[in-house]
Amino acid sequence: MNFLQTIKISFFIGITALAATSCDKKQTAEERKADSLAHCIADGIPSRASAIKNASYITEGKGDTTGMAWISGGKFLMGSDEFPDSRPMHEVNVNGFYMDKHEVTNAEYAAFVKATNYKTVAERPLNPADYPGVPADKLVPGSAVFTPTPTRVSLDNPLQWWNYVAGASWAHPEGPSSSIKGRENYPVTHVSYEDAAAYAKWAGKRLPTEAEWEFAAQGGKGNHTYYWGDELKPGNKWVANIYQGSFPDKNTKEDGFLTAAPVETFPANPYGLYDMDGNVWEWCEDLYRPDYYQKSAKDNPKGPSDSYDPDEPGAVKRVQRGGSFLCSDDYCIRYKAGSRGKGEVTSGSNNLGFRCVKDKI
Repeated sequence: MNFLQTIKISFFIGITALAATSCDKKQTAEERKADSLAHCIADGIPSRASAIKNASYITEGKGDTTGMAWISGGKFLMGSDEFPDSRPMHEVNVNGFYMDKHEVTNAEYAAFVKATNYKTVAERPLNPADYPGVPADKLVPGSAVFTPTPTRVSLDNPLQWWNYVAGASWAHPEGPSSSIKGRENYPVTHVSYEDAAAYAKWAGKRLPTEAEWEFAAQGGKGNHTYYWGDELKPGNKWVANIYQGSFPDKNTKEDGFLTAAPVETFPANPYGLYDMDGNVWEWCEDLYRPDYYQKSAKDNPKGPSDSYDPDEPGAVKRVQRGGSFLCSDDYCIRYKAGSRGKGEVTSGSNNLGFRCVKDKI
């Protein structure tokens, strides 16, 4: 039994769950060189691979470009020298595409669920065969919810601030007693890769490639520390929903939000896209490998043919981009421009969402 499986089983015997976004602690340049990968997003959510096939019945929609921005494409410098799995920086060319101006919202996802009766991975029963030795009454659907600690803690154990909450899902973000009423314009969360891909298919769209996502995030401005520029607070104003204060015990909420913010709250980039930094992580289509940039195609790269993460060799992972409301320069620095996140494909959490793209009609 590997470490990840042990962590997953621990969810159902009363131990706090490892979920997502332990990410990088603030590091020196030498420490960053030794950093093989960041643990960003959903490394420990229970895998329900046996249940993901129910997305196959979704009928592909015709789609339209309402609420999307046209991104004309072109050449750009992709990656970052700051992170081992984002090296080397390399020139890439992408064709034009449409991209959702904002993350898919709760209201938009609710329309999809109403039309298809789709059940997200977080809502599906778990197979006892996947969790030998765990009592059947403990195998309940749910998802991971960030829970602040009462006091400052060491940052080497994400189990301290992530809880597996029974009944947590896109429609109940903090658990059964919560709902999305009044949060229709917030980004949908607790969606796995399969859940995001199913919505995209229904909408007649697709998930962005990692290259498309980064090209769009740069907004035609080239490489900078952050996608909005080189200053953390330009004009002394927060321009993205990230974490301020002492992580994980005290968010000072200087930007106005403890968790996710409604879409279009912060300024759009030059392409008219919102929240390409912070708010919630976003799924990309690409499978994840830390060495992919060493052999990436120059024209319209679509990622490697297989997934490999040396931290969890048996897990299938996809790329995630943009960071979330839990990222900051003091802890989770993988929201910086050019950096990469990763997630096991059947995993979700309350800081993980997505947006879609569409090819030119």
